[in-house]
Amino acid sequence: MEPPFYEAKDLPGFDPDLELGEPGQFPFTRGIRPSMYRSRRWTMRQYSGMGDAEQSNRRYQFLLAQGGDGLSVAFDLPTQIGYDSDSPWAAGEVGKAGVAIDSLEDMERLFAGIPLNTVSTSMTINATATILLAMYVAAATRSGCGRAQLSGTVQNDILKEYIARGTYIYPLEHSLRLTTDLFAWSGENLPSWNPISISGYHLREAGATAVQEIAFTLANGCAYLAALANAGLDSEQAASRFSFFFAAHNDFFEEVAKFRAARRLWARVLEERFSIQGPRAVALRFHTQTAGSTLTAQQPENNLARSALQALSAILGGTQSLHVNGYDEALGLPGEKAARLALRTQQILAEESGAAQTVDPLGGSYYVESLTTAIEQQARAYMTRIDAMGGMLAAIERGWVQREIEDAAFRHQQAIDSRANVVVGVNRFTGPDSIDSPQKLEGTVEQHQIERVRGLRIRRDPLRWHAALDRVTEHARSGTNVMPAIVEAVESCATVGEIATSMGKVFGEYQPASL
Repeated sequence: MEPPFYEAKDLPGFDPDLELGEPGQFPFTRGIRPSMYRSRRWTMRQYSGMGDAEQSNRRYQFLLAQGGDGLSVAFDLPTQIGYDSDSPWAAGEVGKAGVAIDSLEDMERLFAGIPLNTVSTSMTINATATILLAMYVAAATRSGCGRAQLSGTVQNDILKEYIARGTYIYPLEHSLRLTTDLFAWSGENLPSWNPISISGYHLREAGATAVQEIAFTLANGCAYLAALANAGLDSEQAASRFSFFFAAHNDFFEEVAKFRAARRLWARVLEERFSIQGPRAVALRFHTQTAGSTLTAQQPENNLARSALQALSAILGGTQSLHVNGYDEALGLPGEKAARLALRTQQILAEESGAAQTVDPLGGSYYVESLTTAIEQQARAYMTRIDAMGGMLAAIERGWVQREIEDAAFRHQQAIDSRANVVVGVNRFTGPDSIDSPQKLEGTVEQHQIERVRGLRIRRDPLRWHAALDRVTEHARSGTNVMPAIVEAVESCATVGEIATSMGKVFGEYQPASL
């Protein structure tokens, strides 16, 4: 049973110098910079994408005009798994879960009028990350923006797809090879770009606990670092370009402690396992998104309170950038009103709450420090179990990680069903719901996108296009870094589906062991 209050005895052997240190110093429990938000606020990066490129561009322009700092792109399901909009497998999904991008021309439309040399962009894309990043770079080049001027992040975290999301294409070893190829290429071509964002968010949304979110995310990070070292990259330089992505859920103090524990554990693991000590390399940088799985269709206005609380936990936990969900997202795509309120939530917290004025204001709290230590210890125990199985790749292939998350999700739902966990407006304090009609996509989006991609195929140079796709297949087969060939294919007007298929000729498709 939870004690009614915490005191010094709840922190036996606690050494502030070892467990906390100063902000900006190892083990970074208190934050990655000495002054944190006093000198540099978190980036207000609202995740958005819908319909076709023009519709999404209008939303991006709206968010920037409302004071957003950066862009975060959501792609539709066909784009995520390598299908063009005119594929039979894409029917009914075009533009639904994000923006439909088939070609370089779509990418140019997506960012038309947006200065990519001054606005940073995050792209949530994994299986086709190499293709979409190539399109982004090509579109920026065509707009007059040099590669060195580009800043942002591509998620490029394929391991969590096998665990929690399922938007993979190729067998695990080939997918991991694409991850390292993108990482290596961006190191030579995009000096201000983060080539990976290792995501615990999607694990948490699938049902993971706070401890599991940290443990499995950092274990994935170790797997990537080992793969990059095997590919010949310097481990310390590689680690310095890692970024992470976490969820912020409703248990306020647990979430604050989780973020602090993640920083401390990552710094210690890199030192212990990889002998990495450089401050830039071991300081865990992360983006946070408030928890979509906690949003309710019942009394959806309540989600405003949930998201504000979650956002504050991320800020007090030391996030580097933040997305706040729209209150109507349990019903559909967020409308402009909901998107503006989500951004205003961040702005109120930044400008009116005082939360940004003190670094790690909850540091030293008996309760918070006890939680931080407990989460770190429990996450480390998980990582030790994973090591005993042969590492994260082996644990994923065995389905062990997936089962751990499924079991946690089942227990959580049981607690809601039994009312052991209260969800206001759902299992207690229920009543009538009221909400504006959710935003709906234009019914013509899919047909319009199909016409576009088919028209592109007629207009492009067939000899250049065919030769470029052949080079993609050759690079995939030979082990040569595929990114230069993909860039060339993108510039020849090859589509996402065509490039993905060209690699699939060599890699094949992933079949889960359960099938």
